[in-house]
Amino acid sequence: MPGWVWAVIAVAVVIVASLVWQGAKARRTRSLQGRFGPEYDRTLERADGKREGEADLAARVKRREELDIRSLSGAARDRYAADWQHVQARFVDAPREAVQDADALIQTVMRERGYPMDDFEQRSADVSVDHPRVVENYRAGHRLAGSGDTEDQRRAMVHYRALFDDLLEDGADRSLSRDPAVDAEREPAR
Repeated sequence: MPGWVWAVIAVAVVIVASLVWQGAKARRTRSLQGRFGPEYDRTLERADGKREGEADLAARVKRREELDIRSLSGAARDRYAADWQHVQARFVDAPREAVQDADALIQTVMRERGYPMDDFEQRSADVSVDHPRVVENYRAGHRLAGSGDTEDQRRAMVHYRALFDDLLEDGADRSLSRDPAVDAEREPAR
């Protein structure tokens, strides 16, 4: 075969390989966007580029796959729901303490579910895989909790409540599939 034919074949192989690689990157991006929703955008905004942000999200998924996250028993869910009612009732007389209790209760539920209780940022990253649409509430509640302002304390409670409710939901942590379309089909209508 003449040399120019081999050159054309080599160029064609490079083009096809490039297209396959670009397609794989696009599928990975769509998969991560589908799994993480608004957390995808938040992570990429804070990363030094798309590659680093997507690597962070992929590492979270891999770490989550290694954890033994469990559903709560019905009795535990009922007990924690009652505990939340007491925390919420306490807010009127002692807002700061109620917010601290809410944070502690969330951590207790997370611990019982099987989430590691490393530092706050690691907890947020771990929770973001299963609860990507409410993890920002957890961060906002944490930020507001330190404020002396009663309105900030009230907003912290509202943010904490969103994550708390999600953590208590039966089946909130579906098994992780490799296909976000499968996960979307399992997502309950809200």
